[in-house]
This record gives sequence, structure tokens and C-alpha cells, in this order.
Amino acid sequence: MQNTTRHCEERQRRGNPFQSIKSMDCFATLAMTILLISFAPPANAEIIKSTSIAMHGTPKYADDFTHLDYVNPDAPKGGTLRQAVIGNYDSLNPFIIKGSPASGMTFLGQSLVYDSLMEQSNDEPFSMYGLLAETIEYDSSDKSWVAFNLNASAKWADGKAVTADDVVWSFNTFLAKGAPFFKAYYGDVTKVEATSPTRVKFTFAHADNAELPLIIAQLAILPKHFWEKAENDFIKTSLTPPLGSGPYKVSKVDAGRSITYTRDANYWGQNLAINKGRFNFNALEFDYYKDGNVALEAFFANEYDVRQENVAKLWNTSYDAAPVKDGRIKKEEIEHKRPQGMQAFLFNTRRDIFKDKAVRQALSYVFDFEWSNKQFAYGGYKRSDSFFENSDLAARNGAPTGRVLEILEGYKDTLPATVFTTRYTPPKTDGSGNLRNNLRSAMKILDEAGYKLGDDGIRVHTQTGQRLSFEIMDSNPMFERWVLPFIGNMKKIGVEASFRVLDPAQYQNRMNEFDYDMTIGSIAQSSSPGNEQRDYWSSAKADLSGGRNYIGVKDTVVDALIEKIIQAPDRDELVALTRALDRVLLSGAYVIPQWHIDHWRIAKWSKLSHPETMSDLTPAITDTWWVGE
Repeated sequence: MQNTTRHCEERQRRGNPFQSIKSMDCFATLAMTILLISFAPPANAEIIKSTSIAMHGTPKYADDFTHLDYVNPDAPKGGTLRQAVIGNYDSLNPFIIKGSPASGMTFLGQSLVYDSLMEQSNDEPFSMYGLLAETIEYDSSDKSWVAFNLNASAKWADGKAVTADDVVWSFNTFLAKGAPFFKAYYGDVTKVEATSPTRVKFTFAHADNAELPLIIAQLAILPKHFWEKAENDFIKTSLTPPLGSGPYKVSKVDAGRSITYTRDANYWGQNLAINKGRFNFNALEFDYYKDGNVALEAFFANEYDVRQENVAKLWNTSYDAAPVKDGRIKKEEIEHKRPQGMQAFLFNTRRDIFKDKAVRQALSYVFDFEWSNKQFAYGGYKRSDSFFENSDLAARNGAPTGRVLEILEGYKDTLPATVFTTRYTPPKTDGSGNLRNNLRSAMKILDEAGYKLGDDGIRVHTQTGQRLSFEIMDSNPMFERWVLPFIGNMKKIGVEASFRVLDPAQYQNRMNEFDYDMTIGSIAQSSSPGNEQRDYWSSAKADLSGGRNYIGVKDTVVDALIEKIIQAPDRDELVALTRALDRVLLSGAYVIPQWHIDHWRIAKWSKLSHPETMSDLTPAITDTWWVGE
């Protein structure tokens, strides 16, 4: 008891590092501790009950914060934000593998329609703040469980209260009927139970998964009473506007063409500090376009309001329309520190042609990034060389040292020797278009691996008969100008490749079934990698339809490092483990890295304004911008 009293006094002096709920004063904390001791927990246990939680360290925002630093708390409400989407949609259910869900129906984090238990801030590595759940509970010495206490004001759009039963039903339904992602992401949860109408408890298989309480807090919660109706079958695609608890409602559906959300004037959470200065537009419209060039012309014709430009050539050559020249459209380049992950040509190592690492290594020599960057992007891109690009998580140049070396030495008998001597970097050229030396290197690798030129000029393995011929699949025709020179260079070394563009639905179906040789993909990363790494790289997910191990990685060292990352006790260890994983993945030659940029290119009609201080992780156009000066 004396220790508890000292802890309470210290909390008053310097503030609780776990951000205890502000309504709980020192005496209430003491009383709670006495009650907990009566149930005989471990001697060093402290049950934390908090309005926020950080994966490592302390959340940035105190209990009494009034708004996030990257919003304008006085932003006016009103107006409509019109945005463009390339592709189509045929479903309003983002939680299942079937169909293409509409923009705005995100299943993790802040959705327009569904609130999550807690909300992540975008100016910290990984911290969560109360939303549907007013507080979170956990044992400070044994994180084998977490509980959430729902906000008494939390309501569905039909006025009914959000309950613990809704949370339990949502979680169990996602695991039983949702996309395979859920089983990977929440694989360490052994039990979920409603301990009262407003309290739900999750029990874990392990006590050292620091990320798990936070990613459970990200879970979008669905109304059980809505989905249990006979006409609302969760496993089927549907265009019926769903019932939610979030800031917007679906108000107009035109399948494949547009979708409109209207701000809920009675949104239960509009006065929470986490939401202050956000969700300022009365309506959000997403218009769908089949072609990027048509979408750009529509922007200049004032058919929509803001455009985040991802094509360097267009940014440099196509923004000469009258509204840009006369100032009605403003162009901005906004620097950021958002982790860029890896955009690359992805090898499908399930295919016989790419099971041979030598083939993958050889092909990396014939992608002339430097020449293509000048020709097609005005030199605007940076070459990616890490799976955790543009972050402190990326492996450092040279040989591994310090804690990273210690981690890798634990697998010295399994890893290739090069992991300990150098860090992979993509082959370079002088940008002239003459890559003769690179082609020689590629041919030497293939010769030594047993691939000889056949009568038709295509290499064939002398023993297995494997022919070096494959297809590159994508859904975006804009990549053609990058891919065709790559194909031409491959032909020079005796490799036959073709490029096939599919419509988004066909593309997604084939991706779900891993039915491709090579594709162009982006593997996104956050500032705090964790459980999602299983879905990206683990052996257990390599053959699971609908999963995100697109490459088909099956490596025992990768599996082991993933589990250590998930269980990392602090930020320093997380960074070291992630750098070690980066080195191992790079050594596998699983991708041919492409490019990234460290700033956003945004063009907007002048009616729109954004906060002066913006997050490094996202421009947050939909939820922090507004109409007016």
C-alpha cells in the first residue's frame, strides 16, 4: 500500500506516463488499487485505465487536450468536397474478399461511416485515443488482455446505443466471414467477451504483443442489429447503404460511377477532442473515372475539387490549363516524412520461373531506372532501396552493426553471407540509355545458373527445361511507358516478357488467387510495423487466397523476425528488428525496386483551405480541409 501511495504522489507531481483518465483523481486511483488487490493479481501489477495508449512510450496528447495539432479547430462547416477515383466499385462492404468496395468504406482506422473503438493520431509513431471506447484497460505488468469501456454517448445513426455485444459480434464475424487479413492481423486473440453491456475484454495468446491492444482499438465496429436482419447478408456484396456510427452517412449510390456521403448532423462524437476541427464538409462526393487522362481534364473543367498527383510527367507538363494559369487552381508540393514502403515489380515466387533466385537477381540489372526517371518523370523520383523507405526503420548502408548485427548473428547458419557484408542496393546506370555493363552482368548470372539461348533467342534451362518467358500484369495503363523499355532490355538478354492491363475487377480477382507471374505493386508500411507483417511475408500466409503475401515469401528467418517485431518491448528494439528484417528481405531478391517521393503533389481549386500545420503521415484532405479561406 505504501508503494501505491508513493506512486500516486509521483503521478500528481509529473503526470501519469500512461495518460490516466482525467476524471480519476489520486484517491480514486488508490481506491481502485485496493479493490484490485482484493482479487489477488500479481504483486507488481497495476491496472491502467486510460483515455489513450501508445505502442511504445507515452502518448503525445494529454487527457485534457482540446484538438489535434494538425487541424484547424475553428474550421467552418459546410460545402461539398468532390474527389475523383480511378476504377469502379460494386459493393459497400469492405470487410469481405468479394467485390470492390467504394471509397470511404475503409475497414481499419477512421471510416466515413463506421467509428472504431479508438482513433489514431497522425503525428506520432502509433498512439490511439478514445472514440467509441472512452477508456482502455490493461495490466501494466502482463499485457495478456485488454478491455474497452464504451462511451455512454456512443450511438448508431438510428439512435440506438453502441454496445459491447456489437463489438463482440463485429470481431467474431470478421474472423469467421471476413477477408483473410483479419485472421492474420488478429491471430493472437484467443477470446473476446462482453463483461457488461458497455465493457468488452480481449484475451491474448501471448503477453508480449505490444501492438495488439492498439490494432484491436482500430477495429471498425458494426451494428449487430442491422446485420442480423435477413436482408443484410454479411458475406455478400451489397449496395444497400449500411448503418454506421461515424460522421457521415451514405446518401447516394450510383454503382461504379459515384457515391455521396452526407455529414450526420446528429453524429454522437462530433464534440470529442479527437474530432475537433475535422469532418468539415457537409457532403463528400467520389466520382469514378475509367481513364486517368479523362479524370485530369475533368479536374480542369471543375468537375471535382482536389487532385493528389501521382504521375510526375503530368505534374510537369499537363498543368498548363487556364484555371492554373489564372490562379483558380493552386499547385502545392508539401514535404512529408511518411514511410513509403516498397513500390516495385513483384516476383511471384510460386511460379517455377521465379523460384530461382538467380533469375530474379539477373532481371534487376535490366530495369534502367535512371534513364526512365529522366524520360518519364523529369527526374522527380527517388529510387527505392528498402521495404521501409523514407523512415528510420530502413536498413542502413554498409555492413550491419550494433544491435542489428546481434539479431542477424542469431541466424548466421541460415542467412546468406552477403547479409553480413553489405546492404542490397539496386543496380544503377548512368542514365544515358546505354546499359551494356548491366546487361553483361545479367547474362553472366543467367549463364552461370544454366540458362542458355534457345533457337528462338529465348533462354531455356539446360536441365529443367524452364523457359524464361512470362507476363507482367497490372491494372494501370499509365505504367506502360515504364514497362516497355524494361521488356525491351530483357529481350536483349534472351528473356521474353509481355505486359497485360486488366480492368480493376479482373486484376483484383487474379491478385486474390495469386494468378500472375509478375505484377507492379506497393507494399505500404507504417511508422510502427507489427502484426500486419505476418500478412505481408509469413510462410503461413503465402498460399492463403486473398492474403497480401503477394510474393509468396516462405522463409523461417523472416517468420522468426516478424514474431520478434510483434513482441518488441520498446521503440529501439522495434527499429533494430525491422532493420534486420529489411536486410533479410532485400537479400532475397523478391522485387525490383521502383521509386518513391518524399512530398505530396497537390492541386486544388482555390475554394479549399487546409491547416497551416499538416501531419507528416497524410494530407488528410477528406477530414481536415474545409471550404473557405
